[in-house]
Amino acid sequence: MAQSSAVKTAWKTLIWLAVIFAVLIGTLAGGVLWSTATWTPKLALDLEGGTQIILTPKLESGQEVSSDQLDQAVAIIRQRVDASGVSEAEVTTQGGQNVVVSIPGEPDEATLERIEASAKLDFRAVLLADVASTSTTSTPGATPDPSLSDVPTATPTNGSDLAWVTPALQAEFDGFDCNSVAAEDAGQAPADEPLVTCDDNGVKYLLGPVEIEGADIADASAGVATTQNGASTGQWVVDISFNDEGTEKFADVTTRLYGLTGVQNQFAIVLDGRVITAPTTGGAFTDGRAQISGSFTQESAQTLADQLKFGALPIGFTTQSTEKISATLGSTQLMSGLVAGLIGLILVVIYSLIQYRLLGLVTVASLAIAAALTYLLVTLMSWRIDFRLSLAGVAGLIVAIGITADSFIVYFERIRDELRDGKSLNGSVQAGWKRAIRTITASDAVNFLAAGVLYVLAIGNVRGFAFTLGLTTIVDIIVVILFTHPLMTLLAQLPFFRDGHKLSGLDPRALGAVYRGRAQFRAPSASVTAAKKSSSSREAAKRQTIAERKAAELAATKPGASTPGDEGKDS
Repeated sequence: MAQSSAVKTAWKTLIWLAVIFAVLIGTLAGGVLWSTATWTPKLALDLEGGTQIILTPKLESGQEVSSDQLDQAVAIIRQRVDASGVSEAEVTTQGGQNVVVSIPGEPDEATLERIEASAKLDFRAVLLADVASTSTTSTPGATPDPSLSDVPTATPTNGSDLAWVTPALQAEFDGFDCNSVAAEDAGQAPADEPLVTCDDNGVKYLLGPVEIEGADIADASAGVATTQNGASTGQWVVDISFNDEGTEKFADVTTRLYGLTGVQNQFAIVLDGRVITAPTTGGAFTDGRAQISGSFTQESAQTLADQLKFGALPIGFTTQSTEKISATLGSTQLMSGLVAGLIGLILVVIYSLIQYRLLGLVTVASLAIAAALTYLLVTLMSWRIDFRLSLAGVAGLIVAIGITADSFIVYFERIRDELRDGKSLNGSVQAGWKRAIRTITASDAVNFLAAGVLYVLAIGNVRGFAFTLGLTTIVDIIVVILFTHPLMTLLAQLPFFRDGHKLSGLDPRALGAVYRGRAQFRAPSASVTAAKKSSSSREAAKRQTIAERKAAELAATKPGASTPGDEGKDS
């Protein structure tokens, strides 16, 4: 009955494995037919080439970019690229001045905007607001009148103080054109001075100095706005929360604005020198939370949230060039890696057939299933999360051959140990599985932990190696549980394996003496050679525990004592 139950369970398990393959293949086929999926994985920058974007900092006359600013910009841009789902991208500096972003393949417009946008976010109090003067063509900004004073008549006490509005600034505001060069360069205005700029709705603003910076934001997320009753408004917004310093600043500013009237009650949120929104202040916000609303789509709201979440760039950037680049390694290196993997696979197959006879074919079949499952998963991830296979990732797949084969060897050796103990093949398969799965799980857990640590701490292509190593470790567990063990359970029913054919790799006689426990062996048959008997005695001695060894030594000092392996001999 137990045997029948094990066989039924094995068939059910294999059916579940077939269902998994059917789902993966069906999903990929649907993606190929109705979406952008392909039947082959996407390749990384080193194997396929891609797009290179060179970003140049926006600098005022005499200003220089520091190495700290460049390093911070590289870290932020790298986070943005990762957040957009692009893998195996490279972000570096060039000549201590520019930032170079290399992306595999051809990125979409949203990814380019996410990378190129400086996302320099400022919070400024509104001093004046009016419908902007716009023209059909881009014209220079109004020429300042040198006769007008640009020095405040009194020292401003806060960002809302109208003392900031000097005659020169008033004239600049009155003649400001939102299509002018000055409007395009508004993001370069110093943080401690007023700013004249526009929004996308045809309103121009005269704003006070920066009172809260993007660096004061702790987190940001995109979502749909809701009413007080929890009903959705359908409008996409960006929710932001401030750090401790930003919370204190935001509370002070909103408390001040709440007591003012007209446009001075408004608080402008400025992104790259342009007003996103300028909401009125309905109270003092002391919990460090705010919401940015505007003409957002889901994509633009998520892009802005990612930019703010990972930090505003310390300086603004413009795109100097965008060009296609060729693969840094190319198909020759990829082919070399695949050949190396094939050689390793052949060696594993040869070893398995020599060591385990036809039982080694189970290893071959399991490796084939693992390879097919890994290929489908990598291809699906290339479609869904834009995962790209680099040469380092290929190396991770090659290493996985040894890891996967090791699991099968552990299982087969446990089965052979049980056969040496005198059990039937059916019993050996089930008992050996209970012992093997613990070892396999522990080994794969260590491999997965190592891959996880490497993925978190490393950058660039090393992360690709860690990712494929972790993926194949999970595949190894799946294949051993859903294929190798059920297949062995079914093979144990076949007379060829059950009766221990010489070519099966499971012949009890070829395995030597049968271990009986407590360092004792059952007497081998007469056909077993003296060398086999000697080997069995040595094996018994090796398997003794310390207590058994001491007991044996004590027994050996007594008259008529026998040594392990002598039981069953004629007296």
